Amino acid sequence: MRVVKEAEERKNEILDVSQRLFSTKGFDDTSIADILNEIGIAKGTLYYHFKSKEEILDAIIDRMITGQVLTAKKIAEDKSVPAVTRVVNAMMSFSVEGDNEEFVLEQIHKPQNALMHQKIQDSLMKAVVPIITEIVLDGINEGVFKTDYPEEGVELILMYASQAFNDDEALNSPEKLKKINGFVYNTERIIGAEQDSLLKALMPLFK
Repeated sequence: MRVVKEAEERKNEILDVSQRLFSTKGFDDTSIADILNEIGIAKGTLYYHFKSKEEILDAIIDRMITGQVLTAKKIAEDKSVPAVTRVVNAMMSFSVEGDNEEFVLEQIHKPQNALMHQKIQDSLMKAVVPIITEIVLDGINEGVFKTDYPEEGVELILMYASQAFNDDEALNSPEKLKKINGFVYNTERIIGAEQDSLLKALMPLFK
């Protein structure tokens, strides 16, 4: 007997299965047929929800970061909290939590998932830069940050972080600590914060 599911439920099922297949097999090595066979649906059902495999990937990425973006926006909008604290809390809101999400993050760093990794990086940058920039502007008004290029500075910091700590598992403790201290030092320079003013606040990001 054919199981009829509500549209939203079916759409999420397609995303769940595709996410798992993309993560384990790689995006390029996963075919539409693989997804259809795993779920047990007709091609027309899948194409009713998504026009292509690329569109499925975009929807997976959007679903992964939407909740984090909303949380970061709430943090940014709470003007009662000092800018230094909000910058760190907003960054921490984009950390991955949960076994499934951690598994996906681990998989997308593999060579066969380069496209997924790049798309997630691009989506995060597009979403995160305006949020963090808003907080830095508040920090400038508070007198704790000083920069004529807040948006460009935030973009540089996030790019720095995404590249610098991709391979930190291969580092020993002294090397990792040096890299962290260097990141904090340079972050303070980029946004014009007083030296060591962000050190204590940023350390939880690296636990």
